[in-house]
Amino acid sequence: MSELTPSEAISPSNASEANSAPAIDESDLIIETRGLVKRYGKLTAINDLSLSVPRGAIYGFVGPNGAGKTSTMRILTTLMLPTAGQAYVAGYEVTKNPRAVRRVIGYMPDYFGVYDDMKVWEYLDFFAACYEIPESSRPQMINDLLDLVDLSHRRDDMVDKLSRGMKQRLCLARTLVHDPQVLILDEPASGLDPRARVEIRELMVELARMGKTIFFSSHILADVAEICTHIGIIEAGRMVMQGSMESIRRQLSPHREAIVTLLDRADDAKSVLSGVQGVLAVAEMPDEGGRKRLRVTFDGEDALLSAMVQALAAQGIPVLNFVEQQQDLESVFMKVTKGIVS
Repeated sequence: MSELTPSEAISPSNASEANSAPAIDESDLIIETRGLVKRYGKLTAINDLSLSVPRGAIYGFVGPNGAGKTSTMRILTTLMLPTAGQAYVAGYEVTKNPRAVRRVIGYMPDYFGVYDDMKVWEYLDFFAACYEIPESSRPQMINDLLDLVDLSHRRDDMVDKLSRGMKQRLCLARTLVHDPQVLILDEPASGLDPRARVEIRELMVELARMGKTIFFSSHILADVAEICTHIGIIEAGRMVMQGSMESIRRQLSPHREAIVTLLDRADDAKSVLSGVQGVLAVAEMPDEGGRKRLRVTFDGEDALLSAMVQALAAQGIPVLNFVEQQQDLESVFMKVTKGIVS
């Protein structure tokens, strides 16, 4: 991976070229833990945790309060030693090569500090100096960072005059001053109003398009469902389930479902759909606004969806809507944390 200066890494020209996130190679892991354990006296916060984060992923680390999310992140960021097990970031073992790990990560803790007696640009300049960014390159880097997080118009304001959402975006900019490969963000949207949460989500997606790997914890499932390519669900220090969003949904619900809304002729539609190869079951649902509805359970690729639509159309059955049902992340979370996954 070629090294860019911070200003090159976040310049508008580079951002515009990365209109979509690159394909993710599941075998190319940028974060990995093996049998990770952390004990605080008699309390086991992390219990034999193994997680895998592909390079370029937006990985949502989800779990209830006290599940071990922050402890895991503190180990990955070299701020705390594990009791047992190994953790790797960008190929570096965190306990054996912590300085190399710190060079490739940007960390935003759940409770971040800002210096109220600094202007916005001075705050970024201070951290750039800490990372030994040459003084001559800092002004352009700061301009680019402020553009990225939409704070250019507040560059000369004192930090303590910013709203919580603006401070959150400023702290995210701070994590980028040394152009890290990996962003580790602990509850980045916690305590924000809906607009600020959307802005943070959009920033994370944009950073992923620019080649960063995003690893963030959250208890706001809507945020995770909106942007993540992969998730890991942790409970009581153990990894309950992890993988791509699609693979986890398929694992929990191996068969696909579609809802068909009709003007009438529900019995005919039921008979037609039951005769399509690959359809496992057709069940009537309660009417909605006088419209008939059927739930179709099937096992196959998208071509089967097309075949069902064509079969209904061939019989002149008046279809108003035909949509596949996706299991929402809240349902996934409730199933796996209740231990009812087969």
